[in-house]
Amino acid sequence: MSVHLPQLESTPDLTDQVYRALLDAISDGSLAPGQRITQEELAEQLAVSRQPVVQALRLLKKDGFVHDAPMASGLGGRSRGLLVAPLDADWIAQVYEVRGALDVLAVRSAAERRTCIDPAILERGRKAVSSADIQAMVDADLAFHRAIYRAAGNPLIEQSALLHWHHIRRAMGVTLQTASLHEPVWDEHEAIARAVAAGDATLAETLMRQHCGLASRNLGHHMSRTTPAMATAT
Repeated sequence: MSVHLPQLESTPDLTDQVYRALLDAISDGSLAPGQRITQEELAEQLAVSRQPVVQALRLLKKDGFVHDAPMASGLGGRSRGLLVAPLDADWIAQVYEVRGALDVLAVRSAAERRTCIDPAILERGRKAVSSADIQAMVDADLAFHRAIYRAAGNPLIEQSALLHWHHIRRAMGVTLQTASLHEPVWDEHEAIARAVAAGDATLAETLMRQHCGLASRNLGHHMSRTTPAMATAT
């Protein structure tokens, strides 16, 4: 049986490009928690029509990165655009809890396989710390954990762990403002990598559990001292 389907244009998906651009801006803080945004302003800044912006914002709203702004007086009850979602401390803690469980599973499997983590990843992380480049530190951290996920030999671990990566990315951007936390993280990563390469699954699991727990506690402590907008649930 023949099926007639419309031909698709082989042009880049503009909605996806807008989505990624806005998600990056939200994740790195360029669009700050609680900031009011409108379709018109975003379309003008991105030099695109309103349609891909509307579609991208719909996806961002579904993913929990933006939500409707409160009704404004004098506008007949109409909403005035959207707000960048505040960082919800409880939600982020739950995300870290799930991520920690996946990381522990991954590192045990990786150690059982005696996988050697590329030293260049550790070097990249320390270089990012020395340059005080927050975005580079976040990217290097993800690269290390993804290396552990892939070393585990179970693709479902990486797929599951990355589901909420952008929420973690936002939170890391906050915690990495504290300079004293930078270097110890990569000391912890290096110790984990050594245990994995040595095939010491028990030690690797213990170190990863401590690493994830400390990261979660540091985040919670930092967010408790930030502005109310960052700690308010959406």
